[in-house]
Amino acid sequence: MKKILFTRKLIKTSEDYASQLFKVKFNIDDELLTKEEIITQSNDCDGIISTVTEVFDNDIISKLSKRIVIISNFGVGFNNIDIKAAKKRNIIVTNTPDVLTEATAEIAILIILGAARRATEGIKYARNKNWKWSSNFLIGKELNQARLGILGMGRVGRAVAHRARSFGMKIHYYNRVRLSPDLEKDSVYHDSIKSLFSVSDFLSINCSSTKETKHIINKKTLNYFPNGAVIANSARGEIIEDDSMIEALKNGKVFSLGLDVYNGEPNIHPEYLTLSNVFVLPHLGSATYTTRKAMSDLAIDNIREFFENGNCKNIVN
Repeated sequence: MKKILFTRKLIKTSEDYASQLFKVKFNIDDELLTKEEIITQSNDCDGIISTVTEVFDNDIISKLSKRIVIISNFGVGFNNIDIKAAKKRNIIVTNTPDVLTEATAEIAILIILGAARRATEGIKYARNKNWKWSSNFLIGKELNQARLGILGMGRVGRAVAHRARSFGMKIHYYNRVRLSPDLEKDSVYHDSIKSLFSVSDFLSINCSSTKETKHIINKKTLNYFPNGAVIANSARGEIIEDDSMIEALKNGKVFSLGLDVYNGEPNIHPEYLTLSNVFVLPHLGSATYTTRKAMSDLAIDNIREFFENGNCKNIVN
């Protein structure tokens, strides 16, 4: 029976499921393991189930036991793993696509609404019990008839578009490849980010984290937006260059910002927390029981399938 290290706790029923398939080494305290602890604790294991909280760079991968042949990442993203280093060591890397699309799209809409309707300020006023209604009190941005730019029209981007249409939003998008007519529907395709950003009253960031997308929202590209745009990021924190975004929030170029992800999680740039026009969540995109269980089971099934068949449909390297 193969032995698997779990770097973090997963849904209890999924851990029970894994116990039926493998010898398991669980992280009972659910504390973030150091690189040294991962290397030591996986020394007698055949595979690892990791999460986005662990960084498997070349240094750690090069020191893993030769018994390790698969890292099953709990998440659709896998930028926390050095894919080239894993391939060099003949370690298979898998992810958990498809199962978190709907939950993540819901969070994307939530942070769009939270930013547009000044929820951070509203919550503060309500808790302090010091507000008085007036016709000008906390005037926000309306979604109806506004243009929503979607950066990355994959599964999540399309799910966001589907929900945004119900608010009366007009969908525009940029993608590496233009969608087929049946997927594009009434969306307007843009062949450059400059073109997309220039019409985006709202922007939902739903693209993968790559060398090309890192800090794609920066001082130069922020100037492409209409004045007073609302930007929401539910993808990956490194897509936004923080200092430029903070400057744009302060000078009014960007009306407000919604974040479910950010650079250096959980250590958010401290200035974001001082700005009333920033609505922040702690990376809740997939945080529903249904989705987290599906992700956990899929991460486990990826390892089961690999050891049973020598292959896996969710291999990313």
